[in-house]
Amino acid sequence: MPLGYDPDFLGVAVELPETGVRPDDLATLDYTHFTVVLDRERRLARLTAVNIDGALLRDVSRGDDWFLDDRVAAIEQAGPDVYSSNDFDRGHLVRRRDPVWGPDAERANRDTFSYANAAPQVNTFNQSKDLWLGLEDYLLGTAAASEGRLTVMTAPVFDEADREYRGVRIPQLFWKIAVWLADGELASTAYLLDQSDLIDDVIRRGADAGAEPGAFRTFQVAVAQIAELTGFEFSALESVDRLARRGIADSSGELPAPLELASFDDILLR
Repeated sequence: MPLGYDPDFLGVAVELPETGVRPDDLATLDYTHFTVVLDRERRLARLTAVNIDGALLRDVSRGDDWFLDDRVAAIEQAGPDVYSSNDFDRGHLVRRRDPVWGPDAERANRDTFSYANAAPQVNTFNQSKDLWLGLEDYLLGTAAASEGRLTVMTAPVFDEADREYRGVRIPQLFWKIAVWLADGELASTAYLLDQSDLIDDVIRRGADAGAEPGAFRTFQVAVAQIAELTGFEFSALESVDRLARRGIADSSGELPAPLELASFDDILLR
């Protein structure tokens, strides 16, 4: 079975966006049911994309065998040294469970433990982060229930203000765009996770156990806002954005206002 993200998975093409970065500065890594576009300078993924077949999802043993992908140099990946003796987790970008479906489920599970598919996330958990981690399950169980398939793109937001730590600049924000078919037409929603209030504390405390209490914040945002933050071109997904169709402008009068999420019930899907 061919590796990598399938843009035709939903029956309507959803192509990977152009990154605006020189191809030589990137490494496109295909895994089982997903693709990671690694930024060699930032040592983290600039883009990930996964196909999820909700009808064929399987429960397999998690494992925890993280590995450096030998298709790129180790120095171009944020490896184990970034995560040792601190309060940063190796946060899966493509969520471990998402590509674990069909006859290749066990291989897909192993593939998600590539360091190319990880980014430093503060290990404090609260309701907002749990909500972020459960978004795909919620969408499969609601918006995509009739089709059973979902395409998800996820990555950090790269910002010049990101603080450097052990040779890696730690992202403050993470974004996610989910795409599915509704009555034969594409639909999309976009989300941001904000860990900016937590990063300084983890860096300051170093190897001291236990991060200070803090808060993740999870927002539903316009797909157009993700395009602004990342430089990616998402015009096809902007036109089917469920938040944008509500027409509730932000203070600039241009983009739909971000919607802070306290529960799944707050998400706008219609």
